[in-house]
Amino acid sequence: MSKRWQYKIVELKPAFLGLRASVIEEKLVQLGAQGWELVSVTPNGVAVRLYLKKEQ
Repeated sequence: MSKRWQYKIVELKPAFLGLRASVIEEKLVQLGAQGWELVSVTPNGVAVRLYLKKEQ
């Protein structure tokens, strides 16, 4: 039986002082705890888009 995936795109926008690596890491830890797996990261202007998936 083939796997079925759920997908999620999260956009992280910079705060007043920019987008710190610690902010991205904290968000990834939260999403990982929910079962999401990071697939890709792309810049979107000054923001960053995280593309994630998890098995249904």
